Amino acid sequence: MRFWVGVTDRRWFEFLRARHLDEVNFWQPSAKPMFSSIEPGTPFFFKLKRPLNHIGGYGTFVSFVRLPLSLAWESFGEKNGAATLREFESLIRGINPRAHEPDPEIGCALLAKPVFFGDDALAVAPSDWSSNIVRGKTYSDSTVQGDALLDLVSPERMDKWGEGRGDVAMEPDAPRYAEPFLARARLGQGTFRALITDAYSRRCAVTGENIVPVLEAAHIRPFSEEGPSRLCNGLLLRSDFHKLFDLGYVTVTPDLRVEVSRTIREEWFNGKAYYRVHGSKLRSVPQQPWSKPGPEFLRWHNENRYRS
Repeated sequence: MRFWVGVTDRRWFEFLRARHLDEVNFWQPSAKPMFSSIEPGTPFFFKLKRPLNHIGGYGTFVSFVRLPLSLAWESFGEKNGAATLREFESLIRGINPRAHEPDPEIGCALLAKPVFFGDDALAVAPSDWSSNIVRGKTYSDSTVQGDALLDLVSPERMDKWGEGRGDVAMEPDAPRYAEPFLARARLGQGTFRALITDAYSRRCAVTGENIVPVLEAAHIRPFSEEGPSRLCNGLLLRSDFHKLFDLGYVTVTPDLRVEVSRTIREEWFNGKAYYRVHGSKLRSVPQQPWSKPGPEFLRWHNENRYRS
């Protein structure tokens, strides 16, 4: 198993350590990928910059995505490690070579169930850590240093220091790593929104429009109705379609066709713009099978929400 140790500063670490969060965004000012060949579900360690030079905690790696700065804030808010959008923007623009852009893309490592060690539980950096490493380094459980890092997430150490293990909620018997992890993990709300936006290539599933500020991640079966925050229970929708979908005026059938209820015309004597898409196939659909809308969730919406 390969996993990542990412370098961060004390401000990000201390800000988030003071809060009890279900997810965090470990961001970098550049949209360039941090690493390669790191599987979802593996540990992602935080290493504090010198002079501390210690491992400060870890989270479960979910995915790496590129997001506009504004969407990263809308999705994660304080989980980015800043109290306000202005502060977050200041942190990024101070070190981003493309800071002149109105809404620059940043790289986001999405982490679930973060654990932040107390000062008395910080761990010394790996013995082979070089002082010229700026972003981070890949380790493997087949090396002495990698094996020592994995000891930091052992149940024994977590029990000793009184910390939760940070395990991600999964379905029974679900695989813990790689692609099946993304298919079965129960995601935090910020991660759900970011991954749905990425899976649909930033395009509304119904219209194909790509104006990001008006696109929203919708649960097919609502969270309040025991709908899980999983990719197969999500759609990326333009804000007006999101509202109509939640209210049952619009639905998507298991064969991915859009249906628009006649009650829009009956109640408001209008709706021509919406009836144009009635019967059409979704314009944007994720490529990966585990990201596509699940037939069981679409059937639930057809039967329990749609005003046929």
